[in-house]
Amino acid sequence: MKVSSVNARWILDSRGNPTVEAGLQVGRAWFTASVPSGASTGTHEAVELRDGGRPFHGKGVSKAVGHVQALGKSMKTKDFKSQAELDAFLLKADGTANKKKIGANALLAVSLAGARAFAGSKPLYSYLAASLKRKPLLPLPFANVLNGGKHAGSSLKIQEVMVVPTGAKTFGEAAQMVAETYQSLKKDAVKKFGAPAGNVGDEGGIAPDVSNVRQALDLVWRAVEENGHGQKMALALDCAASEFYDARTGAYHVDGKILTPGELLNHYAELQSQYRFISIEDPFHEEAFDDFARLRAVFAGKCQVVGDDLLVTNPARIDRAQLSCSALLLKVNQIGTLSESLRAAQIAESFGWNVMVSHRSGETEDAFISDLATALACGQIKLGAPARGERTAKYNRLLRIEEDGVPLARFKLP
Repeated sequence: MKVSSVNARWILDSRGNPTVEAGLQVGRAWFTASVPSGASTGTHEAVELRDGGRPFHGKGVSKAVGHVQALGKSMKTKDFKSQAELDAFLLKADGTANKKKIGANALLAVSLAGARAFAGSKPLYSYLAASLKRKPLLPLPFANVLNGGKHAGSSLKIQEVMVVPTGAKTFGEAAQMVAETYQSLKKDAVKKFGAPAGNVGDEGGIAPDVSNVRQALDLVWRAVEENGHGQKMALALDCAASEFYDARTGAYHVDGKILTPGELLNHYAELQSQYRFISIEDPFHEEAFDDFARLRAVFAGKCQVVGDDLLVTNPARIDRAQLSCSALLLKVNQIGTLSESLRAAQIAESFGWNVMVSHRSGETEDAFISDLATALACGQIKLGAPARGERTAKYNRLLRIEEDGVPLARFKLP
């Protein structure tokens, strides 16, 4: 791949904050990619470079955009043979462990645009799957239909309640089940809590002012059953427990209680026995490797334990968590290049874990993760609600991929 020109710009993400979009010109064609941003972020994530100062309340990305443009000057002298070679060039240019020099947002925009350039006229998922020597498989959507925590303004501390159409036979059926449940959920929430309950959080899910997770789960499950999906759908949680952890006391402030790690584990176990959710993400704070491991043992064969803030898609953190988790939440912007993300997935799979490719709360219309999850054949993708263009872009890309004859994965516990 010989790059003849590189450009970059800031564009707005779904929260109205600037983010980086990069474009690579190869021959006469341009290939672009844009980078998402998180709200509930792990301390160990790669550095998202922001400008500081007054513009955009400190969240400008002109420095990161400038770094992409500077990289472009060096790239035009290269003939990259592979994605690994491109990403190695980017990592060498930065030279830091956490991407603080150039910024993970700048590096990732170029890395993802490069993947599209290597794919050329081929579907991105097809190119990536071939390079990984895998047969493409459409992922089951883990759809965040009810938002709490940092994604909403409600009293709910746990960040997300998701629905998973485990009984769907096609992605089209899965998307229909999610959409029907979501519409009923909005209607029920407005009826019970008033018109503001139909307002949505950062990821498109409704954000009613429920006070505890049982209320949230009951509300969602009612919507599931109203549509006749009770035998084909399961629930999942993203706790984002670092956000309600008190480091001074070592306790968790959740559901109107102050709980020790052991008490919180018992709380999760009681909830799982009642609601049978199949996935729980970040149930403890981002350094609680041992507490994760204890919950994994309790939930073995019943529910996967997903690491997000604990792992931040970082191979070193994943190695340390071999006994702590049973699934990796893969977010490409947590680590900074596509090659590192693929390496993280391979390590997780070597432990027998599941892998769930994920969006971020501050998203763009770029549907790269839909192709990535399909190419990895990992069987799981975390999406927002079927609402807002930056979320539906991912659903719609998967619907189009299905037209190529790619089958839908079945959910399997690790």
